Amino acid sequence: MDRPPRLEIRDATKVFGSVEALGGVSLDVRAGEVHCLLGDNGAGKSTLIKILSGAHAPTSGEIRFEGAVVRFASPRDALDHGIATVYQDLALIPLMSVARNFFLGREPTRGPLRWLDLATCRRVAIEELQHFGLELRDPDQPAGTLSGGERQCLAIARAVHRGARVVILDEPTAALGVTQTEQVLQTIRRLRERDLGILLITHNARHAHTVGDRFTILERGRGVDSFARDEIDLEGLQECMAGQTKE
Repeated sequence: MDRPPRLEIRDATKVFGSVEALGGVSLDVRAGEVHCLLGDNGAGKSTLIKILSGAHAPTSGEIRFEGAVVRFASPRDALDHGIATVYQDLALIPLMSVARNFFLGREPTRGPLRWLDLATCRRVAIEELQHFGLELRDPDQPAGTLSGGERQCLAIARAVHRGARVVILDEPTAALGVTQTEQVLQTIRRLRERDLGILLITHNARHAHTVGDRFTILERGRGVDSFARDEIDLEGLQECMAGQTKE
């Protein structure tokens, strides 16, 4: 039996002036699955991400989280509901330590003067990153010294530690080498094992097919096709992204 959707967006439209960026898009994300949203530049992926993350309100349509209709006033509001978005820029400060980046904006404090609790930052960062396969030798090393795959792991682990129940990943393998890409894909598998819902936004059909359970293809702001993993192979997915009709 299919599990109920954890996050849904129904018939969402978004209009900027005279431009319709999204036109009636619907999809859902379930716990313990990777739902891949694919499309080329200009397909509407970024607009949909911003709606789900609370950066934009839809012009029409609705968002449901765990069955209840929700309206997000801000990205912080979406995060408080349990929806975390990891963008391509990762929101990391390269010269700041890994431990400090892990708690950025939600630093633990101690004592009546609320001093920053660096010991807790270091300990928890090491423990949480280990869950995602990143063995951190020095939590005080600058985040900028990590590889691209390790930085993705840091940003994802931070989102999960903050209580995310749905994680939206914006092109997490873009501009990464083969080894770093596999590290990120393995991190996504670990998210699924932890029963989170994952919405993976990508233009790379091969990466999507490697980890995806379901696939939705956007074109010019509209959902044109949706498939379960057992309904389409990699070649068929690539053909659909190229605008061809799967037989």
